[in-house]
Amino acid sequence: MNKKWMKTLGTAAIATALVLAGCSSNGNEGANAGGEASGSGGSGSIGAAVGHKIIGIDPGAGLMAAADRAVTDYGLTDWTLVEGSSAAMAVALDKAVKNEDPIIVTGWTPHWMFAKYDLKYLDDPKKSFGEDEEIRTVARLGLKEDAPSAYAFLDRFEWTDADMAKVMAAVQEGAEPADAAAAWAEDNAAMIDGWVDGIEPGAGETIKLAYVAWDSEIASTNVVGWVLEHRLGYKTELMQVEAGPMWAGVAGGDADAMVAAWLPITHKDYAEQYEGKYEDLGANLKGTKLGLVVPSYMDVSSIEDLAG
Repeated sequence: MNKKWMKTLGTAAIATALVLAGCSSNGNEGANAGGEASGSGGSGSIGAAVGHKIIGIDPGAGLMAAADRAVTDYGLTDWTLVEGSSAAMAVALDKAVKNEDPIIVTGWTPHWMFAKYDLKYLDDPKKSFGEDEEIRTVARLGLKEDAPSAYAFLDRFEWTDADMAKVMAAVQEGAEPADAAAAWAEDNAAMIDGWVDGIEPGAGETIKLAYVAWDSEIASTNVVGWVLEHRLGYKTELMQVEAGPMWAGVAGGDADAMVAAWLPITHKDYAEQYEGKYEDLGANLKGTKLGLVVPSYMDVSSIEDLAG
């Protein structure tokens, strides 16, 4: 399997996270404020403890648009939504949890951080983040005719957040994504049998799968790649790109498919921009969630608590 990894991501993420941490900390005063916030639950102490900052991810993500909407909906006029990346957010969260410091981040499920840390979503009574999302499979036009076996499998592919979490956790613990996918496949042969039942193997054609560098999409794309290669006889090329190029690649035919379309919120703009230039094969994972996330030790339960 041809894995195209951007080795500089970790270094850039750590550097970004350190900048964010530096901007939001104030020595011992910040730590003391964190103690007040976790104990009192007052909106003023919470805001002061985190520097009135919400640690976000990539600026083009739909999650960030929803978070910005929440800032407006709840009147958080003195709060700042910090743009960064999912990797930088994870580094900042890890540092805060290890020190039991307060932090508010933009989050989503499925994500390995919910397995590693004791976290909770803040209630969103105004529905700024909308309802639950789905991760959908999207194919280029003509794939059904050009690679019918690959298309048939992609059309069937569906799993649960628990399945995905096993692969994500293995990667987070240090396994290569391809190895984590292979291990999961060996443990879940019966499920894969159902995905490929009755499908004739391909003839060694190359299937190009586009994906974004999110832990969930790394997991699903590597599992799909494993099945295409080891059960259906295809070669695969996994292309890691940003969300915009991912959609553009499938719409333009440069990529055959993606199993990484978050709808109806996160990738709404891209789906509308390229409408009619791709085929939506349906959900491969249901019940995803977006929102503001905090460590469970923080005494705050709703986005409303941040106002004031």
